[in-house]
Amino acid sequence: MGDKMYNGLTEKEVIDNRKKYGTNDVSKAKTNSFFSLLIDTLADPIIKILLIALAIKTIFLFKNFDWYETIGIVIAILFASLISTISEYGSEKSFQKLQDEVSKVKCKVIRNGKKIEIPMNDVVVDDIVSLETGDKIPADGIIVKGNISVDESSLNGESSEAYKESVISNNIIKDKNRVYKGSVVYSNSALMKVTSVGENTFYGKIALELQEKKPETPLKLKLRSLAGFISKIGYIGAFLVFFSYLFKVVVINNNFDIELIRQMVTNFPLITGHILYALTLCVTIIIVAVPEGLPMMITLVLSSNMKRMLKDNVLVRKLVGIETSGNINILFTDKTGTLTKGKLELKKIISGSLNEYKNEVELAKKNKYYNIVKLSCIGNNSSSYDDNKIIGGNITDRSILKFFKNDNIKIKKQKEIPFDSKNKYSITRIDDVNYIKGAPEMLLNKCVNYYDEFGTLKKIESISKLQSKINTNTKNGIRVLVLATSFGSIESISNLNFVGILLIKDDIRKEAKEGVKLVKGAHIKTIMITGDNKDTAISIGREVGIYEEGDLVLTSEELNKLTDDELKSKLMNISIVARSLPTDKSRLVRISQELDLVVGMTGDGVNDAPALKKADVGFSMGSGTEVSKEASDIVILDDNFMSISKAILFGRTIFKSIRKFIIVQLTINMCALSLSIIGPFINIEMPITVIQMLWINMVMDTLAGLAFSFEPPIIEYMSEYPNKKDTPIINKYMLNQIFFTGIYSSLICILFLKLPFIKQLFRADKYLYTAFFGLFIFIDIFNSFNARTNKLNLLSNILKNKVFIFIMLFIVTIQILLIYYGGELFRTSGLSIFEFEIMILFAFSVIPFDWIRKLVLNKKGKNTGV
Repeated sequence: MGDKMYNGLTEKEVIDNRKKYGTNDVSKAKTNSFFSLLIDTLADPIIKILLIALAIKTIFLFKNFDWYETIGIVIAILFASLISTISEYGSEKSFQKLQDEVSKVKCKVIRNGKKIEIPMNDVVVDDIVSLETGDKIPADGIIVKGNISVDESSLNGESSEAYKESVISNNIIKDKNRVYKGSVVYSNSALMKVTSVGENTFYGKIALELQEKKPETPLKLKLRSLAGFISKIGYIGAFLVFFSYLFKVVVINNNFDIELIRQMVTNFPLITGHILYALTLCVTIIIVAVPEGLPMMITLVLSSNMKRMLKDNVLVRKLVGIETSGNINILFTDKTGTLTKGKLELKKIISGSLNEYKNEVELAKKNKYYNIVKLSCIGNNSSSYDDNKIIGGNITDRSILKFFKNDNIKIKKQKEIPFDSKNKYSITRIDDVNYIKGAPEMLLNKCVNYYDEFGTLKKIESISKLQSKINTNTKNGIRVLVLATSFGSIESISNLNFVGILLIKDDIRKEAKEGVKLVKGAHIKTIMITGDNKDTAISIGREVGIYEEGDLVLTSEELNKLTDDELKSKLMNISIVARSLPTDKSRLVRISQELDLVVGMTGDGVNDAPALKKADVGFSMGSGTEVSKEASDIVILDDNFMSISKAILFGRTIFKSIRKFIIVQLTINMCALSLSIIGPFINIEMPITVIQMLWINMVMDTLAGLAFSFEPPIIEYMSEYPNKKDTPIINKYMLNQIFFTGIYSSLICILFLKLPFIKQLFRADKYLYTAFFGLFIFIDIFNSFNARTNKLNLLSNILKNKVFIFIMLFIVTIQILLIYYGGELFRTSGLSIFEFEIMILFAFSVIPFDWIRKLVLNKKGKNTGV
């Protein structure tokens, strides 16, 4: 039957079928608009506290409204939200470009009796699609003419090709007659009739499954916990300030005289005014306690690192995916293309005499034998040369053909039996000789003779030696094929003549071993999931460093025999899951998350998408399917495991950067909080003007956040244990530094303002208050150096963060200019050199103080750092 028997649909039928059955578009996860992403960022726990404080300030204190402070908070909220939104929206647009390119792929259909090319998305039910080697199948359907071998690995995880043939009767349709959207034609050609399109395809149904809500990220959980912690501090501080202010004005100012106190309390207008002012102080304290620069800093550190990671072939689709990758406790990784190159190579050919040939030059020395081997390899092969380029066929055939140079030999094939995953062999008849290639278990025992190096047939004395050679190589992770010939009927597989053994291997990536070593050194449990058999999987696992003696290796069948509780108890002992099925990945993710582990999952196929979506961090491969990329958080553009380890390192660096910034923010906040609480009792009111506070907030929030956003990824971070999901964002080391340095900074500020001998060092109060303004800023600068590292050497790795150096120099320069030229606007008066030195000396004292604190922690063995 020719193509003319299938005239295809008319234009009217195409329109009718599209209306009736829908389009071939697969519903993608709804792309968020810029506005919806902006709204999402306002759900950040810290931003919520700021919004609540802003609302209280607006509603209750409108009469004495502090516009400068309010504008500062609004700017902090908008800046953080906008940067986050712009970064994620830009990343989504970049990703959408990749997806749009894929959607432009075309296929060949027969319509109105003519073969035409149309975009895949324009295919409709009942279309007749022409399939050829290398084509991607555009929809689900049945083969109505011809037969093909297809790669369905992206759908079912099976690495071997599947043989598909035309239906005999429309009433009896078997799986061997069905083809599925997303699979690829390995060899031959056929016509298919489309039965399902779009969301009704197997591919589409998996895409719909991806609409599930992603689990909350560890960072969001930690920020919620931090928000609760800060809220408590703010509320306690607010209560203490409220109490201390009223105690001062009602009790202390009345010299503890009960009668005067009673008169003041009963004077309703007077006491109401004091209560309202105390409430003003309370809101101020809550705002002071909240590190309003934190959301902006987190956004800055995530977005800046996103751009840096792109240079390392890591495309971050979702910003929080970067930080989450640093918290991974368990990582499930594919083998093919991630740990291995994903490119098969014919390494050796072994003759029946057990001689080994590593290349064509060595083999060509045995002229007659060489001709038999070459004809077996290039004659019985679905790939071919187009000039010097290999086209068509599957990856196995292409690797075999690549072993031989292109001699432009014309081969006349009399008859062919294509590879069938059931029979596991292919046959081509050339010059009345059947050239056979297939699995050892199907062919070896049927061999009775072998070709020696002179091309002479000799009787096989013992199959066991050949079988032993095959077993040894299979256990070493090498794929083995057998070549043979026969002279009878092409349908008869018996009395074969052994030609040779082909040793084919997918080499381990050079960087994979180092990447696995880094990940395992980072105390991340790594499990390889592969479709290979146990022996091959163990060999590759051992070579790459995932498998060690005593580790548990399970097949999918063995895995599914375990109950959930049994699997949980064995999980951390498993290093390989062999002969895996798509459902295994989703189950492993679920079990791991039930154990409160942060899960990383790699994948490239449609079948991997649900597991990628469910995992805390989904790593899809650049060469993978569109559905897998859409389900993932991070796309590894070079399919390289080393890039995954880099993502983990960046994630850990980001989390540490956030913690360092929190130290600086909360230390200075604690200083301000202490002054606000203690001040009323010792007649100190905060000698900082509103304009000065705006500059301090800019230093504390924007500039400090920017400085810590560019902290370098240091390889030693990979030797640390990952954080658990419920690990607080503030650890004991941080609490120690915030508390002691915060108290010390408060003490410096109080002594600076209250000690008579210090006042005498300044010419007048205006110079003292100018110096105090400078003191506050320089304490923050020196504390930034203290927070950068837990080492005694404050300049450790400082040159790797040139942005930090530049910003600190910028702050120092601006602060000096404000001291000497700020005038009435900043209420500053130029200090003498001596006064400036006193100010710097007091501020600098936080460095030796913190150095002693670190030294004490070192001796106690508690200097864990951030």
